Amino acid sequence: MQFGIFTVGDVTVDPTTGRAPTEHERIKAMVAIARKAEEVGLDVFATGEHHNPPFVPSSPTTMLGYIAARTERLQLSTATTLITTNDPVKIAEDFAMLQHLADGRVDLMLGRGNTGPVYPWFGKDIRDGIALAIENYHLLHRLWREDVVDWEGRFRTPLQAFTATPRPLDGVPPFVWHGSIRSPEIAEQAAYYGDGFFANNIFWPKEHFQRLIELYRSRFEHYGHGSADQAIVGLGGQVFMRKNSQDAVREFRPYFDNAPVYGHGPSLEDFTEQTPLTVGSPQQVIEKTMTFRESFGDYQRQLFLMDHAGLPLKTVLEQLDLLGAEVVPVLRKEFDALRPAHVPDAPTHASLVAARDEAVEVAQ
Repeated sequence: MQFGIFTVGDVTVDPTTGRAPTEHERIKAMVAIARKAEEVGLDVFATGEHHNPPFVPSSPTTMLGYIAARTERLQLSTATTLITTNDPVKIAEDFAMLQHLADGRVDLMLGRGNTGPVYPWFGKDIRDGIALAIENYHLLHRLWREDVVDWEGRFRTPLQAFTATPRPLDGVPPFVWHGSIRSPEIAEQAAYYGDGFFANNIFWPKEHFQRLIELYRSRFEHYGHGSADQAIVGLGGQVFMRKNSQDAVREFRPYFDNAPVYGHGPSLEDFTEQTPLTVGSPQQVIEKTMTFRESFGDYQRQLFLMDHAGLPLKTVLEQLDLLGAEVVPVLRKEFDALRPAHVPDAPTHASLVAARDEAVEVAQ
């Protein structure tokens, strides 16, 4: 099972100091966090894509390419690549290039985006969000698998005898996760292609995401990709830890209370009771994360959000030390012991190449 972190790249005022980092400081902090993730033994670093303040990660492949040059083992991903407002041709080119530079340590998570004004900035209409996601991914899927593509659709100019370059590394495209907070159509899309489905699993009660994941699993089996429990599932989560749970609650409360996303709403206690957010000791994080398997079944990737709401870099790096030393080793051991032998690990470039080669041998 893969464990890692994802960032939304927000530039938020630290409520304890009244100061917000500069964009330069925030970007550099994200790189430092990724490198720390590898240092402490995590598997994945993922960055979101945003084109509006107060966020900075408008060019994920640029950042991930930079991180690739400064890491050796870390799987590099996106927490959202906007399949709706990005040209699928450019996605195909950018991520194939990144795949080569990172020697295959690349996958991506596609999403529609939930910021209304971004759509017209890129010449799109948010009312077409689902249709854009379906059509654009169909083209992206073909661009990575067919050397020459003829295409005509609703949302972009036609392509005639087009070849996306570079071609995917070893002829195997990056693995794709389809991320969703609320859309059954995206769960259906992930199942149709046999791709991964990533449930945000942050803000809403587990019952909401249970319905989406159950839909994805049943349709994954329906389309002949394997049994429902072999479907590739990823989950998000939020944690803040200190050795003592009371210290964690006391320190995190001002950040929670003033966070742009969930501040000034339910109390910290209500939010941690009703959602996956865990604020407490490493043992409490372990215990709550283990309940995710009970709710959603065996899954392949667990990402934590840890650098949001104005938390200073020093604090985030301390969180990663705790995650890598006291939490992930226990979770890895427990999840691996519980997973049946027929349930696959998270796909990597090496495993995808091996599966392709095996399929070719069988066919011959």
